[in-house]
Amino acid sequence: MTIPDRFSVLDRSPTPRGSTHAAALRDTVRFAVELERLGYHRFWVSEHHSVPGIAGSAPTVLAAAVAAATSRIRVGTGGVMLPNHQPLVVAEQFGVLEALNPGRIDMGLGRSVGFTGGIRRALGHDKADAERFPAQLEELLGYFTGDQEAHPSVHARPAEGLRVAPFVLATGAGADHAAAFGLPLVIAAIGGDDRMAETIARYRSRFRPSAWGAAPYVVVSRAVAVAETTEQARDLLASEAWSSAYSRTRGEFPPLLPPAEVRELEMTDRQREYFEDSLRGQSYGTADEVAQALEKLAHLTAADEFLITTSGFDREQLLDSYRRLAALRAAP
Repeated sequence: MTIPDRFSVLDRSPTPRGSTHAAALRDTVRFAVELERLGYHRFWVSEHHSVPGIAGSAPTVLAAAVAAATSRIRVGTGGVMLPNHQPLVVAEQFGVLEALNPGRIDMGLGRSVGFTGGIRRALGHDKADAERFPAQLEELLGYFTGDQEAHPSVHARPAEGLRVAPFVLATGAGADHAAAFGLPLVIAAIGGDDRMAETIARYRSRFRPSAWGAAPYVVVSRAVAVAETTEQARDLLASEAWSSAYSRTRGEFPPLLPPAEVRELEMTDRQREYFEDSLRGQSYGTADEVAQALEKLAHLTAADEFLITTSGFDREQLLDSYRRLAALRAAP
């Protein structure tokens, strides 16, 4: 199987050490403009709260800025964490986005809650709220079709009657929700590629056609880095891999460090294990190496689209990787 025609991007507004959250958000908007020029299909932003190394906390607000700065690329969220919000408010926000940018808005939705107890308390939600995701999703979609029953006589303006493109970000149970509601699935290899492929197969077998989709649609999410050498590509991914390893051992995702500093770090055995595990779950190398990796991934998953989630300390190096990846997709 060949690589999917559609390549899209999720940018979490990472904050390199020495920069600021405000600068990271402005960088995200500028980055979207560049990726539109390179022909990427979608540009999504994320929702994280109280994270030192990630500035993306208000995805619909940031998506509005991205949409205003671009003209063709689809813009959306990867995603809005529905348990943190009231469905009516989410519907209203996406209704405004779609009204101002007709035919360009994607509504990516997740079922995660805050990373720590303090964040969950500040948001007014707890882990149990994730179990309400199906009911919240049904209510949210009903605000667009005008037939929600959770709150009779309540209408979402201007969402009602508009058509955003909903997606479910999921791993296990969430994939079943995507199938039950007839929605596209966005999935990453949490637990490995084989487990991801099994979840995708279950999603396809259980998919029920709906007003939102006649057939299953799978977006596979992965960090991908392309550079002149394999070592340079690995370096591009090392900064986030370290922040991820640190967060899994210290409970906090820190600002990205330069790759040269990451190479010199004295990691604990556990941190080293998480660091290497993070890199194993990503695709990096020269153009030929990445092409082979993505072809293998496409064969395993039959993905309709790839969502690239790469973050790096240096935005210019990251943009160069995306240029090389765009050329790879366009190659015969």
